[in-house]
Amino acid sequence: MTHETVLNGRYRLVAQQGSGGMAVIYKAIDQALGRTVAVKILRPSLTNDPAFLARFRNEARSVANLAHPNIVTVHDVGSDGPTHYIVMEFIEGQDLKRIIKEAGGLPMERALNLAIQICAGIGFAHRAGLVHADVKPQNILVTREDVVKVTDFGIAQALSDAQPGERQAVVWGSPHYFAPEQARGEKPSPAADVYSIGIVMFEMLTGRLPYSGANQQELALAHIRERIPMVTEFNPTVPENLAKIVYKTMSKDPVARYRLADQLGHILISYRDRGREAPVIAVQPAPAPIPQAPPVMPTIPASRPPQQPTIPPAPAQVPLQVGEPLPTARYDLAPNAPASGAPFRQHPPQPGAMPAGNSRPFPTQGVSGNTSGYFVPQQMPRRESSSTLDILTIGLAILAFFAVACLIPLYIAVFQAQFG
Repeated sequence: MTHETVLNGRYRLVAQQGSGGMAVIYKAIDQALGRTVAVKILRPSLTNDPAFLARFRNEARSVANLAHPNIVTVHDVGSDGPTHYIVMEFIEGQDLKRIIKEAGGLPMERALNLAIQICAGIGFAHRAGLVHADVKPQNILVTREDVVKVTDFGIAQALSDAQPGERQAVVWGSPHYFAPEQARGEKPSPAADVYSIGIVMFEMLTGRLPYSGANQQELALAHIRERIPMVTEFNPTVPENLAKIVYKTMSKDPVARYRLADQLGHILISYRDRGREAPVIAVQPAPAPIPQAPPVMPTIPASRPPQQPTIPPAPAQVPLQVGEPLPTARYDLAPNAPASGAPFRQHPPQPGAMPAGNSRPFPTQGVSGNTSGYFVPQQMPRRESSSTLDILTIGLAILAFFAVACLIPLYIAVFQAQFG
């Protein structure tokens, strides 16, 4: 086709912009609206199947409903005789594959920024129920302002439902980026897109692809069987944490990857916003507890008036080990000490021993510096009953009895003299 070709009397082709295994891309003028557009014309090898064309139109309509800054907008889909085409917004820039080839690998900051935008666009499609199925640098356009535009949704998804023979002729066109399950002929899922994003990130950071092969079949087997390489093996300047993220996206098992492009995008944004290489603070084990010596109680000089003893601050508690018996402590008055203001005497705790006596121990947290034992009040010695006092009481009682008995005859005599 030449620049004089006009599709359906509306889209005038100006110049060829690129080509791939599925289509040829032209810069064109939409004569009805007077704007520049991109027209992607499907290769004749794909348009011979009416079922594929029906699927392609359906997918194109679905993609036309995706309005996202990181997805190429689809304006129209149609045909002119045997020519089937899709009309999209025209992007001033170049595809990511050409950028990587020219630069031989991108700086980490730029690669991270582009990867986040790729995840944003493809993640938006995942939320709408669409799978790209052919994520590769050739399908990622980058504007002059470094804005990502993902393209070719409709064609790739339509091909995912093609017959095995048809898929063999077309899908092997870009085996460097296919997930292992795609290489085995399974239907692609969002996790397959995540795998392809991981391969693109690997290529951006290293300037090369992770797997190689003499032919397309060897490449497919490499994705299925070979060891996953680390980015740092080819570019030691890439931070280890970022290399681990890329490694996870390239896992052979879809379950081991991030399920959706949005999840990968959130991880990359978090990595970028947290400073990437923030030092990791190792958790140091807690130091062993230091046994505390028994508190020294103050003594009161004899010349001073009785007063309350000064209570020192409670020492730090020493944690008990599991299975260790709870220690007990007993405090009583020192011998020959006054009843008021007497210093305490501490009996050291006996391992495994319980307080003696019938009195129930009670905790003494904060009392006289004791933080782990129990206070057992001592029973004070009882005073013996005075025998002298008992004898005197009995004698006085007897004397009072006889005094009353002696007064009775006197009362009788007085009564007789008065009434006799």
